[in-house]
Amino acid sequence: MNSYSYRPFALREHRWGRLLRSGCLLMSFLAGPALVVSAQDTAPAGFQQWTTKSLTPHLAEMTEEAPTDPHHFAVRQLADYPNEGFLLVHRAGDGQVEWHETQVDVFFVESGTATLLLGGRLVNGETVGPHEKRNGSIIGGVRRKISAGDIVRIPPRVPHQVLLDGTAEFNYFVIKIKGY
Repeated sequence: MNSYSYRPFALREHRWGRLLRSGCLLMSFLAGPALVVSAQDTAPAGFQQWTTKSLTPHLAEMTEEAPTDPHHFAVRQLADYPNEGFLLVHRAGDGQVEWHETQVDVFFVESGTATLLLGGRLVNGETVGPHEKRNGSIIGGVRRKISAGDIVRIPPRVPHQVLLDGTAEFNYFVIKIKGY
């Protein structure tokens, strides 16, 4: 009995086996990158990505606009979907008091520091749109320091105001979750 005959068929060293294995290997090298590239070409519908690089031009424009705005801020709506909206905000001064009946605000602080006054009771707020009030003042409430890297969720029907406390500017990304 020669040693060649008792090895499993897959391990036998014959010419057709080597060619078949090398052909499969070659095909996997050729087809693999094509599958990866096609999977990366198209993102799912509704997918959004904002990078620091893509937001930088907006922030530069907003930094120039804010000083001429009566409330010393500039905002860019980046996307608006049925259940959520995405905004970039630059403040060069204290914000107005805000109150949203049907929306949650989620702040992602990009740069700067501020004090967030929230809770308590909204007094003399003006209706500026459906389910939305601004201006007036907050009686009571709590103060929270917020700074770069912080994430804040403000529930619906909670008055809130961003106060810069003398700092030059404050930048944040806002997700407005609708339908509460």
